[in-house]
Amino acid sequence: MNIESVLHHLYSLHRFGIKPGLERTLELLDTVGNPHRTLKTIHVAGTNGKGSVCSLLSSVLQEAGYKVGLYTSPHIKRFNERIRINGQEISDENVVELANELLPKADAISATYFEVVTALAFMYYNRNNVDCAIIETGMGGRFDSTNVLQPLLSIITSIDVDHQEFLGTSLREIAFEKAGIIKPNIPVIIGEPRIELRTVFQHAADIQQSPVVFLEDI
Repeated sequence: MNIESVLHHLYSLHRFGIKPGLERTLELLDTVGNPHRTLKTIHVAGTNGKGSVCSLLSSVLQEAGYKVGLYTSPHIKRFNERIRINGQEISDENVVELANELLPKADAISATYFEVVTALAFMYYNRNNVDCAIIETGMGGRFDSTNVLQPLLSIITSIDVDHQEFLGTSLREIAFEKAGIIKPNIPVIIGEPRIELRTVFQHAADIQQSPVVFLEDI
């Protein structure tokens, strides 16, 4: 397939909609050798500011001399914007190569668009031996496809009304879903200043025995 047919195939996966859950992403990654397991990552969730935080972290690490992957969504002009290494978008040739390997497996399990693109990004970063990848969640956190990672650090920015049909109608419900990226014993930085939401994150961090830093306290 060429890039046009690959993108047409990928975009056609929107017909499956959004299907919260990690099982298809894990199954898909397993068929290509679980590239996510060896990646060093920083995982970023939140309603506001997560894209800016990801871009800033990527720039800082690049300046420090690291080879840095950056995975963000949605794209503005072209698909390749979503997947970068040191600021350079993935090439059409790499998209085609990885998609040709991944799409038959994705079709077999009716994987969604975001699940496939996430797996493709992890394959790309793994095969290019990045020092660290900055990974932005697509929606929520707990059941987001990116949440298969075991990151070095988790970051949750501020919370607002967001995808209520999937994440809940109250800010506390939405915060709970975002808090799903907090992993056992992995430090987390929280940017949300409101006390009633801080308690949601503190409770999740306590359960996971994760060190937590609230930016308001610094």
